[in-house]
Amino acid sequence: MKLIVLDRDGVINQDSADYIKSPEEWFPIPGSLQAIADLNQSGYRVVIATNQSGLARGLFDIDALNAIHNKMQNELSRIGGHIDGIFFCPHGPKDRCHCRKPKPGLLHQASHRFFSDTTSIHSIGDSLRDLQAADNFGIGHTLVLTGNGMKTRDEISNRKGIPIFEDLFRAVQDLTKI
Repeated sequence: MKLIVLDRDGVINQDSADYIKSPEEWFPIPGSLQAIADLNQSGYRVVIATNQSGLARGLFDIDALNAIHNKMQNELSRIGGHIDGIFFCPHGPKDRCHCRKPKPGLLHQASHRFFSDTTSIHSIGDSLRDLQAADNFGIGHTLVLTGNGMKTRDEISNRKGIPIFEDLFRAVQDLTKI
C-alpha cells in the first residue's frame, strides 16, 4: 500500500506565526480534508509528519496537541476520511534531535511503522524543510502553495522537477488522477 506523508500546519490547516495552540485555533484549509478522504478512498495510507516546537517552547502541552489532532480526526470522519498515523517532533530548533525536519527522523518512523520502503512513499509539504526531509530520506515530494508555500517556491526557484500545486486538494487530484 502506498504511503502519503503530509505536513500539518500550512498544508492541512491554516498556519499561524503564533502557533496553533488549541483546537479552537485549528481551521482546515478549504479542500484539504476532502483531499485526505480522497487519498483514503484511493487506497493510500495517510500520515502526518509535523514539527511541533510549541511543545518545547511551553506554548501548549501534549493534551492540547492531542485535542487538536482529535478535532482534525473528527472532522475527517464526518466526510469519510482519516489519518493513519501522526508523527511529531516535540523539540525546539536548537535541540539537535534526529526527528525535527529537515532531518528525516519522522519519515523513518512512518516508514518503519507502516513497513513502507522509499519507493512507495510520497511527501507533500509547504516549507523548504519538508522538501529537504523528503530529499534526505530519498522519497518523492510535492510542494503546495498554501502556508509557507509561496515563500518556499521562491527559495527553490533554481530546483527543477518539484511538482507544485495551489493546495493539497489539487495536488491529490493530480496524484490520484481523480
